[in-house]
Amino acid sequence: MSDGKQVGIVLVSHSKEVAAAVAELAKGLSGGGAAPVASAGGTPDGGLGTSAELIIAAAERVDDGAGVAVLVDLGSAVLTVKALLAEGDELPAGTRLVDAPFVEGAVAAVVTASAGGDLDAVEAAASEAYAYRKQ
Repeated sequence: MSDGKQVGIVLVSHSKEVAAAVAELAKGLSGGGAAPVASAGGTPDGGLGTSAELIIAAAERVDDGAGVAVLVDLGSAVLTVKALLAEGDELPAGTRLVDAPFVEGAVAAVVTASAGGDLDAVEAAASEAYAYRKQ
């Protein structure tokens, strides 16, 4: 990453609190890295659900021109992000839905982006989190 731009990370959950907590955890475990991270949780009125408007706003906040990796928690979040990507003009150029476990993938994505990884490296690191063994 020679141009100083960093991949942005958007964490989409059905819960505002879950999205914010995972963002805080990932930033903390990255050693306070500088990668831009935003959460898009719940609905605009604070309820459970997924909001296209919150996802768009979060992606715009973290877009530095190096791409945006979007990690999601559950089914309708996936569908909402896919619909936004299909529209083609709702999300910043270079926005990518990343198939990864939400918590472990978020940590891997933020650590990799903070270390200067490009969008492909961020996606690979987050996706590899599926292989993390817990025993």
